[in-house]
Amino acid sequence: MSILITGANRGIGRALFDHYAGRGDAVIGTTRGPRADDRWLALDVSDPASPATLARALDGRPLDLLVCNAGIYPDRGEALDTGYPAAAWAEGFAVNVTGVFLTIQALLPNLRAAQGKIAIISSRMGSQTLAPGQSYIYRATKAAALNLGRNLAHDLAGQSIAVGIYHPGWVRTDMGGSGADLDARDAARGLAERFAALGPDNSGCFENWDGKTIPF
Repeated sequence: MSILITGANRGIGRALFDHYAGRGDAVIGTTRGPRADDRWLALDVSDPASPATLARALDGRPLDLLVCNAGIYPDRGEALDTGYPAAAWAEGFAVNVTGVFLTIQALLPNLRAAQGKIAIISSRMGSQTLAPGQSYIYRATKAAALNLGRNLAHDLAGQSIAVGIYHPGWVRTDMGGSGADLDARDAARGLAERFAALGPDNSGCFENWDGKTIPF
């Protein structure tokens, strides 16, 4: 299986990369930093030109699975009265929403060639039903990523490209922190099971890493 994972140099993305590489799949990871070998390609999702450069580097290679994992949490600990600066809003949407869309758009020919799948790593923090407040930028961007995935699922249904939106759990990573309750390897295994189960019948799903449905 041919797989591309964005933001695969650390955290959940790296755990997914290692999981698929360990299975023997042809996995490519993207990174903004140094590339260790030819399994890595450059991608900066905050740069609108970068996804097109990535697509050219792939040179038409069919993709069975695209995992849009690259993301940031720009407003941890911000105060409602004084925080959430405009620059953080712009950066959050550039990476977590625009970057996701432009990456998918650029790689549609590769996905069409394999009738592949798209997995968008969002968060239960993007659920409108589960809205306890705070982290307004992160929540808004993840809600937008959820909406993006739902609409893509509709538009790509006729092309046999399924789209799923997933919450990876609260994972012990740089973003999740050391107090999180889930190991990245366990999250990766669960997510890989969800991706394998994705198809025309459940395209547009919003699921937890363990398969539980998350309310919109």
